[in-house]
Amino acid sequence: MVLYFYPRDNTPGCTKEACGFRDNYGEYQEKNIIVLGVSTDNQVAHRKFISKYQLPFPLLVDEGGKVATEYGSYGLKKFMGKEFMGIFRHTFVIDAQGRIEAIYRKVKPETHSLEILQTLEKP
Repeated sequence: MVLYFYPRDNTPGCTKEACGFRDNYGEYQEKNIIVLGVSTDNQVAHRKFISKYQLPFPLLVDEGGKVATEYGSYGLKKFMGKEFMGIFRHTFVIDAQGRIEAIYRKVKPETHSLEILQTLEKP
């Protein structure tokens, strides 16, 4: 499973990242890998985001960042001179037994999905 945390629906980086997973989704399916996106946006926002970009995988609501906190993917952020609590762009590859196989903390939204696929192809 690929569990990716992202800050917000319909923002430039998050849209690029989600569309990367969408564009490569067939390869994930061939490998029997589930893709799940997680943010603190509500279900209405997720449905609109999924519809607008035809995302073939679920987006999960993490109210208050509780799940992201458990993964070390929620905390104090700084953007345009403001500080706030939010989700960090992190991804976890989790095996069938629930063990974390890989963690990506420095993510380039445009190429992230391909980076994961390349890593999964290595022996």
